[in-house]
Amino acid sequence: MRQAPVSLPLGIVIRRTPSASRWVPFAWQAVAVLPGAAQADWQVLREEGDAVEFHAATVSLELWHTDTEAYLTTLSSRVPSIGVVMRENEDPDADHPYDILLATASAYEFQDYADSGEELLELVPMPEGLIAFLRDFVQAHHEEEVFVKRRRDKKRTDLTEDGRGDARISQLSDVYRAPRTGRPH
Repeated sequence: MRQAPVSLPLGIVIRRTPSASRWVPFAWQAVAVLPGAAQADWQVLREEGDAVEFHAATVSLELWHTDTEAYLTTLSSRVPSIGVVMRENEDPDADHPYDILLATASAYEFQDYADSGEELLELVPMPEGLIAFLRDFVQAHHEEEVFVKRRRDKKRTDLTEDGRGDARISQLSDVYRAPRTGRPH
């Protein structure tokens, strides 16, 4: 029976700064996470000159008991980080350009989103408290999997008839026969 995930609300902080490009007015980047944050919808947290930080959204960080190997990979990285997955907002009248889809502590799940290339991905460093929470979760639920070497089939492939092709494929005759190894004189 599959166990339910452990869930933690996680606020995503997005920083808007003026862009260096003349075609795009602003650059948007996920810069922090707020563990245990309340719901928010692009609430302004701080303004410093032209830079503005928003509490963009609060999403659920789900930790699954079966994904502890991926969490170990995240914790063993130089800077343990939360992967934030964002998608461009389809509404042209919206006041924010991105919708926050997901926050994940799994390095493998984050890589899956990177392979698709359709979303904007940011790695945000984990606060110390979140690192300790994730480490405790892994210690409580990780089970090392024993490596089992796969054995080869016992079928002998050296007993094939010369010029007959692969013996594992049933066929009446081979149209393109290989020449015999020894010609009779």
